[in-house]
Amino acid sequence: MDFPLLQDIVILLGFSVVVVFVLQKIRLPSILGFLITGVIIGPYGLSLIENPEQVEVLSEIGVILLMFVIGMELTVNQLASIKRTVLYGGFLQVGLTITVAAVVYYFLGFPWNECVFIGFLFSLSSTAIVLKILQDRNEISAPHGRTALGLLIFQDIIVVPMMLFTPILAGGAVDMGREILLLLLKSGLVILLTYIGARYIVPRAMYVIAKTGSKELFLLSTITLCFAVAFLTASAGLSLAFGAFLAGLIISESEYSFQATSTILPFRELFISFFFISIGMLLQLDFFVKNMGLILMLVLVVFFVKGTIVALVTAILKYPLRTVVLTGLALFQIGEFSFILSRIGLESGLLTRTMNQYFLSVSVLSMLITPFVIIFSDKLSNFILNSPLQKPWKMIIKNPKMEDRSTLKDLDNHLLIVGYGINGRNLARAARFAKIPYVILELNAQIVRQERMNGEPIYYGDAVHEHILERVKMKKARVVVVAISDPQATKIIVANIRHLSPSVYLLVRTRYIKETENLLALGADEVIPEEFETSVEIFSRVLSNYLVPVDDLENLVDRIRADNYKMFQSQKRVSRTLTTPKIPDFKITCVRVMADAGEVAGKTINEIDVRKKFGVNVLAINRKDEMINSITPDQKILKNDLVFISGDQEHIDHFFKAVN
Repeated sequence: MDFPLLQDIVILLGFSVVVVFVLQKIRLPSILGFLITGVIIGPYGLSLIENPEQVEVLSEIGVILLMFVIGMELTVNQLASIKRTVLYGGFLQVGLTITVAAVVYYFLGFPWNECVFIGFLFSLSSTAIVLKILQDRNEISAPHGRTALGLLIFQDIIVVPMMLFTPILAGGAVDMGREILLLLLKSGLVILLTYIGARYIVPRAMYVIAKTGSKELFLLSTITLCFAVAFLTASAGLSLAFGAFLAGLIISESEYSFQATSTILPFRELFISFFFISIGMLLQLDFFVKNMGLILMLVLVVFFVKGTIVALVTAILKYPLRTVVLTGLALFQIGEFSFILSRIGLESGLLTRTMNQYFLSVSVLSMLITPFVIIFSDKLSNFILNSPLQKPWKMIIKNPKMEDRSTLKDLDNHLLIVGYGINGRNLARAARFAKIPYVILELNAQIVRQERMNGEPIYYGDAVHEHILERVKMKKARVVVVAISDPQATKIIVANIRHLSPSVYLLVRTRYIKETENLLALGADEVIPEEFETSVEIFSRVLSNYLVPVDDLENLVDRIRADNYKMFQSQKRVSRTLTTPKIPDFKITCVRVMADAGEVAGKTINEIDVRKKFGVNVLAINRKDEMINSITPDQKILKNDLVFISGDQEHIDHFFKAVN
């Protein structure tokens, strides 16, 4: 018996295992390995695949599952929060890219209809590659991740009107008005059915299915929902990927999204590998080698022009410079839906076979370098942020006005909250209840405007910039809490805060334990990994349900926390401030004496004249684990002493610098 598809799958997976293994050894992303595998085994490489069309069908399943999982990880409310990016930003990005590409090609001597079609091709980015990499890097919920997602959603929607308009560009007799009206009606019906399903049908149906306790039934139901909605949207003229995204949104509104995600993930990883391999198969190596110079130049032009357009649109949407740069670097490539468009253009006569080969080569190569660009995007953004290139962007990016700035003048001994997600929101509520003065920094302009109307002391600003931190009187703050979703930005913010103030108490929220060590090394006093704290909460509730005594339970929690956190503690940690809302102007700080000579070390309290020279009071000294509570004028301060002092933040910082 002959099984050609099975033979192709064995070859495909066998080569990808070897290539991905080699790349993992040199710490390169798996996506790159799949693309290279496709180039090697494809019809223009070793020609080992007999049925590339069937591999493409499997790859479509991968894109469907990818968008389904991304939809499940969002909610309708989260999607609504980026609707401005989707509609306004997406329209601007696609429109500007089409215009620029069409104008360039027109001046090169091409007819206007072909120029517009070329603009269509270059306006689309790779949803599958970008979202997969951002998801692997835990950056989907970061500002640049959300912006990229919004623009990609619009691109996935607009590709359908592009397909309808292509025959008109080619001179075909198509009733465009009727087709668009029909598309709008079908789209409206699909969205209405999606809303009804998410609100009334799916939660009840999933409850009945989950009640049976059958994992197989739950898996079948989840996949059926995914493909049914994808098929429905495809029948309405929209893309399969957009339908899968809607299906994910439907499940995300129910309490079953976590289980559904974990059920789908293994299948997604398998089929998405088929997608990336099928993209690699499109590259004609002999054509690429013969025209390498021109192709590389075109890729460079696409990188700069399209990346700049995306960055410009992000800037117009009032995002900070770092988000502008990272979004531009993420969406510079040409996307997979452009391949579908190119086939239609080839059939309609808008593309010659030679032009199509140039387009395919540039597209595949831009996809191949995308993982590298995103991996190094933080370094590239830091370079741009510290170069003269940032000046033109500052003319475009104008922060929303900070009304009632007089409140900032009175800030002292306050709490600074960076990020107004669920953690920041709850912390602000707690501070308000305890009558602790606080101020919030947030990057979402809509949230800032809305919450200011509600009376919150919230300001628009990116805390990665030191001058923003200074504007909210960070040096006078008692506590700073960083509660944002961008792991790279968090590191920069922690480093900047510690650079500005060596003694402010700095608490950082992060998602994973593996990020804790780096953040502590950068200067955080405490790092709360949600991953670990969630596990503590789970076993606490379980043991409580088994009637374990409260004091035993608290001791166990303390011991487990100590075991997990002590490995990250450093002897050179900066001072820590003890606070209480009952005496908001009083600070007690423990400072380790690191210097062995100077203004303080080796001298008595009387010789130093601590109160007059530094404006602080010495309360106690811990020397070799022995506490000296009675401080006399002739008491010496020695190297490695832990000195407990009181005073305001400015004088504490002065004393801290003197002993280090």
